[in-house]
Amino acid sequence: MILDNQNMALFVSDDELKEAQGKAVAAMQSLVDDYNNNGDWLGWMSIAADIRPQIDDIEKCASKLRKDSDAVIICGIGGSYLGAYAVITALQGYFDKNKPEILFAGNSLSQDYLIDLCDHVEGRKYSVVCISKSGTTMETAIAFRVLRNKMEDELGMEWAKEHIICITDAEKGALHDIAAMNGYATFEVPNNIGGRYSVLSAVGLLPIAIAGFDIRQLVAGAFDFYRPHRGVEQCEQILNYASMRCLMSQKGKKVENFVCFEPKLKGFSEWWKQLFGESEGKDGKGLFPTSVTYTTDLHSLGQYVQQGDRILFETVLSVEKGNREIEVPKTKDNIDNMNRYSWYTVGYINSVAEKGTVMAHVAGGVPTMRVVIPKINEYHLGQLIYFFELACAVSCKMTGVNPFDQPGVEDYKANIRKFLK
Repeated sequence: MILDNQNMALFVSDDELKEAQGKAVAAMQSLVDDYNNNGDWLGWMSIAADIRPQIDDIEKCASKLRKDSDAVIICGIGGSYLGAYAVITALQGYFDKNKPEILFAGNSLSQDYLIDLCDHVEGRKYSVVCISKSGTTMETAIAFRVLRNKMEDELGMEWAKEHIICITDAEKGALHDIAAMNGYATFEVPNNIGGRYSVLSAVGLLPIAIAGFDIRQLVAGAFDFYRPHRGVEQCEQILNYASMRCLMSQKGKKVENFVCFEPKLKGFSEWWKQLFGESEGKDGKGLFPTSVTYTTDLHSLGQYVQQGDRILFETVLSVEKGNREIEVPKTKDNIDNMNRYSWYTVGYINSVAEKGTVMAHVAGGVPTMRVVIPKINEYHLGQLIYFFELACAVSCKMTGVNPFDQPGVEDYKANIRKFLK
């Protein structure tokens, strides 16, 4: 994995970058010092090492659910599901028909979705993995209550006891108590890791393993990319990314547009948006994280990006090579005039579209950098997860906000509770 920020030189001077890098090094060192002193919410920094003793149990549980279930419903919201959703949707086929079908619930209050989901699993054997530290998050708690009751009624109490898994606090909370009362198997949401940093714990690894993917390689990617004891000198790319983000903010850019040219990475974009939005958006500070999928969104938002208000910069998640290839076929009639491209694979044309788009946007005054991985697989997704988690924490430290709380999220929840009294 590499960070390509050569185009940023058109918008940032060497002196500006050097000064920002000095602040990024100090921020990184502050994180490392906090970690070494057992600071709060920093367990994610070593989770790629700490989780290894639990992987056997996670894989054993996943294997049972895969064997027994036609479908597995992952019930959670925010950091309790977005990491797993990001990895699963990046790795599985677009029209995946493998057993079990992986479904998601508890991430909205749409009754239509919940009813349709219940109809979809009617008459099938299914399992539920509920993920919530407290067990009282409204969206997840309501969906879990509906699904648990449905499972008990249709498949029986014994099936439910064996096929409901709770990932929650190890000692307390509503979901912990429900699991204890009913004999459901549990995995721990670590006390020192916040939801949006939890994908490399059981929170993300169990659903990913159930989907049939190699969680050992995912963890290995994160572990090999950075280990806390190495020190800040091993993290040059992370420091440069955080430095560029802070410089863009100082130069009046208020939006970071996260770009992918592979639709499989849409889920990863959603995870990235929560990570940065919830970590950084406090005290009137923070870049607004948004995302697009090109070339699709070039036909809807491309005009604005090219010539609209200069409030944004772009970070492109670039994939060098697809897992399979297909060439543009040659036809006799050539009515659409596409024979000129018949020597190329569609993947190569997509890479040329990426190159041409970056050139056009940079020329139009949109600073653009690229995070490049060789291909989409478990190992490189593990690298990306750790890269962005650490870069996010460093960025927050540089701007003087706490990377690990989310006090503003409670405001809308308080209003909901008030109206529902």
